[in-house]
Amino acid sequence: MAGSEFKDYYQVLGVSKTATVEEIKRAYRKLARKYHPDLNPGDQEAEARFKEVNEAHEILSDPEKRQKYDQFGQYWQQVVGATSPTGGVGFEGIDFGQYGSFDDFIDELLGRFGRGGAGSGRRVYTYRTTTGPQAVREYVEFGGEDPFGRLTDIPAQDTEAAIALTFAEAFHGTQKRLQIGQETVTVRIPPGAKSGSRLRLKGKGQISPFSQQRGDLYLTIELLPHHFFRFAGENLTCEIAISPEEAVLGASVDVPTPDGKVKLTVPPGVDSGQALRLRGKGWRNPKGDRTDLIVQLKIVTPKELTPGERECYEKLRAASRFSPRQALAEVRL
Repeated sequence: MAGSEFKDYYQVLGVSKTATVEEIKRAYRKLARKYHPDLNPGDQEAEARFKEVNEAHEILSDPEKRQKYDQFGQYWQQVVGATSPTGGVGFEGIDFGQYGSFDDFIDELLGRFGRGGAGSGRRVYTYRTTTGPQAVREYVEFGGEDPFGRLTDIPAQDTEAAIALTFAEAFHGTQKRLQIGQETVTVRIPPGAKSGSRLRLKGKGQISPFSQQRGDLYLTIELLPHHFFRFAGENLTCEIAISPEEAVLGASVDVPTPDGKVKLTVPPGVDSGQALRLRGKGWRNPKGDRTDLIVQLKIVTPKELTPGERECYEKLRAASRFSPRQALAEVRL
């Protein structure tokens, strides 16, 4: 059912938090039809969205699950998964907004039980953490001289986060200031980052409430779309418009690159869709070298002609012996 990361199910379905049951059903049916695997064969992204939509509907259409989801927010799975042999830990009336994470709440809870009194007897409690790739149950033993038992051996927890960059920031490198809890961290991102690149910030992850060791923070780079450049594997690609006469006679045209314009020689007789390569004018790679920029040519025609231009095109049509559809004469079933 739910995955390892908190999801805003209202956002998944595109409804408000005050949406009625009927509004949730309508949104679910619309999205389920849109992303159904039968209508998107082989589309893994659509399949993932279909599963996500079903997951959101499963929670929000169930009054009890929705109530806990609304009440506990990003900690709702841990609260639902919290149990004990004596009937469970009561979470009603707790303001989870005062805790930076569910682990902070558990840390405080353990401190209360570890100070003797009614909590000094031997008990076992469990809770679920969602910081790893799968939900994990950890068993807490109270009682004896060491209320934490052997849980000091539980390793620190790494944290995953995403950071969005523009093409310019990623190409040239940049620095970003991140707020991690109460701490402000400056992150240096080297030139040439791409979507999916990962940075490790050692010792900036979550603190284990048992061992007090701090894990690492892993930042995944996400590049914002660019209006002109796109990636084609390791290279960059773009599209340049040329006129019919430039396609026939050849031309020298200016082409933008990540670090300025360069001249591209268009040979005579090119076709629309033909690709030309500008070597070393693409993206930076980790070694500091540059990949290539692949330029796709697109022949565009003028939509409005002056009388002189029209006269020239009429003369060209009358004089030309070129037939672009000559091969169609041989087409048969």
